[in-house]
Formats: sequence, structure tokens, C-alpha cells
Amino acid sequence: MWILPLVGYLGSIVGFCFLTLAIASGLYYLSELVEEHTVIAKRLLAKLIYSVIGLQVVLCLVDGFPFGLTLMGVTSHIVYLGNMRRFPFVKLSDPLFIASCVLVLVNHYFWFQYFSEAQQRSYSRMTSMYDQPDVPSFTEIASYFGLCVWLIPFALFVSLSASDNVLPTIGTEQPSRDTDGRNKRQGMVKVVVDNVLSAIGEVTRLAGWKKPEDRF
Repeated sequence: MWILPLVGYLGSIVGFCFLTLAIASGLYYLSELVEEHTVIAKRLLAKLIYSVIGLQVVLCLVDGFPFGLTLMGVTSHIVYLGNMRRFPFVKLSDPLFIASCVLVLVNHYFWFQYFSEAQQRSYSRMTSMYDQPDVPSFTEIASYFGLCVWLIPFALFVSLSASDNVLPTIGTEQPSRDTDGRNKRQGMVKVVVDNVLSAIGEVTRLAGWKKPEDRF
């Protein structure tokens, strides 16, 4: 068969595009909700951070998770909590925000390494092909990463806001302002999406596919 595999590849590409658009639309909508309900979002995020810290401590005490990695995770979430002091505003050059971004990657690396080594040790102790390895399942590992590693950084990314003078939009020189003349607050997700759309529009205009006066 020659055509059916091509149809399969095409369907995968189209499905991936629709999935990406659906995720971007959902994040955009969540960013709008946070802008409208800032106080509720701040309280919810703070309680969520404390809940994740408590969950990590319980996992260390009950399930024997390594103390060093647990301490790193708790410290990371305390740093994440520091971003709430000017919520929902964020300055991308703020050392606390930069430290938060670095800690997300560091946590992911070390916890991934821990679970990988735990799996290798479990398989190496097996003496028979009928033995069952004592390792967490894929669902348990994925759930831990989703709740204890990526949930808070992802929620902060959706919730925190930046003005246009932090992430300038292509083709604009002045930051957007509201009706009172103050800098307009925009969610980071909205800023990223708007900049991507502006970049795509600029490329299409340079390629001659669109007229300069056309909107994306």
C-alpha cells in the first residue's frame, strides 16, 4: 500500500494541528478568566502550592521518597510562591522568575533520573522471569510529574501577566493602554499567542501572500 500510509501521516499532522489549536484556545480562555477574577485566582494558586508541598512531604514520610529531592521540590514551590507577591504581574528579568524557570527544569531532570534508576534497580534484583518488578506504574509516575512538578509552573504561566513593553508585539512601538491611559495588563499566554500570530502575519506579508493592510 502506498496511498494509505500517506493518508495516515496527513491525518496525524491535521490532528496535531487541531490539538495544538484546542490547547492554545483553552489557555487563552483561562488567561481571560484569571484577568477577570484575579483575587480568586491568587487565593486558589496559593492554596494549590501549599497542597503540593504537603503532598510531597507525605510522599517522603509514607512512601519513602528521597529526602534530598523532596527538599528540593519543597524549596522550588516556596520560590514559586514568591512570584505571588506582585500577582498577577511579572517581570521577565526578575531573578525570582528566572530562578523559577530554572527550578522547573532541574526538578524534572532529577525526578526523571530518580524514577529511571529505581526502575533499573528493581529489574536488576529480579532472579526469575516470573518475578514482578516493584516499580511505580507509568500512570503513577506521570501523575506525580503532572501534580508535583509541572502543575504549579503551568498554572503560574497561565495566570501571570506581562505588559506589552515586556514582550513587544511586532509592528508596535508603544505599549497598549486601557481607557484610563494606563499600561494594559495582558496574560503571558495571550502575549505569546499574539506575538506568534503577529510573526506569522509579518512573514506572510514579507512573502507577498498578504497585503500590508490585511489583518491576520
